[in-house]
Amino acid sequence: MSEQNKEEKFTVTPWEVKGKIDYDKLIQQFGTQEIDDALLRRISAIAGELHPLLRRKVFFSQRDLKWILDRYEANEKFVLYTGRGPSGHTHLGHLMPWIFTKWIQDKFGAPLYFQMTDDEKFMFKDTLSLPEAQKFSYENALDVIALGFDPKKTKVIIDTKHIGKLYPIAIQVAKRVTFSTAKAVFGFDNSTNIGSIFFTSMQAAPAILPSVEAGRNVPCLIPCAIDQDPHFRVARDVVPLLGYYKPALIHCKMLPSLAGGDKMSASIPQTTIFTTDAPKAAKKKVMGAFTGGATTVEEQRRNGANPDVCSVFSYYYYLFEYDDKKLGEIEQKCRSGSMLCGECKMMLAEKLEKFLAAHQERREAAKDRINDFIPE
Repeated sequence: MSEQNKEEKFTVTPWEVKGKIDYDKLIQQFGTQEIDDALLRRISAIAGELHPLLRRKVFFSQRDLKWILDRYEANEKFVLYTGRGPSGHTHLGHLMPWIFTKWIQDKFGAPLYFQMTDDEKFMFKDTLSLPEAQKFSYENALDVIALGFDPKKTKVIIDTKHIGKLYPIAIQVAKRVTFSTAKAVFGFDNSTNIGSIFFTSMQAAPAILPSVEAGRNVPCLIPCAIDQDPHFRVARDVVPLLGYYKPALIHCKMLPSLAGGDKMSASIPQTTIFTTDAPKAAKKKVMGAFTGGATTVEEQRRNGANPDVCSVFSYYYYLFEYDDKKLGEIEQKCRSGSMLCGECKMMLAEKLEKFLAAHQERREAAKDRINDFIPE
């Protein structure tokens, strides 16, 4: 999906995100709904609080979220489904929606089906072998486990390992998706390999799998970044034809890169924080990050800086300062010029170093528990 706004152009597809994203326009173009204040009040009343990513409108868009809450209040519990395309190591942009997904699991007691689409990454990336994609499925699973998901309520489904469960569902979806639909939604052409064309059926399968296993219809909520919505638009059109509920969705924005772009990208490692980065290496990346500071110290002391365009401030906003009062103090000091960018970067680097050290310790421990999460 591309949109022209004066001279700015952005692209959002499941495989490519470029440019400065206008999320309001994206809601209109994708046909989703804003998470409004009434929905936020209702979530808060049920959960007892709002996660900061909801409060700050990082999770900003939805499909049928009201319906999911209706079913929950009618004592019809829902399952969660999200996933990862394992083409490399996990970075903070991947962790952000998973952290929120864990909050939903904790607050609503929801089981989670986490799909590793190793088949997708093999088919869409010419430089990635299937064994590499399969290896990264297990590597990325360690990051999921390290976040503290409940092993009794969490299943990591790897497409090539669990194909026996997924394929009978996927072919029922595939039979009802025409090539013209796939071309219209994903932009495929005659040069696209047939595996890529089929893949959206595989991504639909975990939304139905809990119902198949339970022998009854089970509501499903999919937390994901907004770029994955096209897959589930197709799924939502098809699964009612199979007799199942449409999956509901809740979408988040993209975590910006340290270069100030709208999406952290593994293809630009120098501006991306990976969970496997050495803490000191991550600190070096932060100290070189793009900011909203002035060209000289004197100018910044006099006029202040602009946190609205600052990648460093965005990391506080999205992940590293969930206390609104403390976040407001950082913003005020930035705008007033009483805190310079170097000090702000150093504060973030210290938080990041502590986060990575703790996460990597849990990640290492997860190696002994991985079989608790990956079914046979």
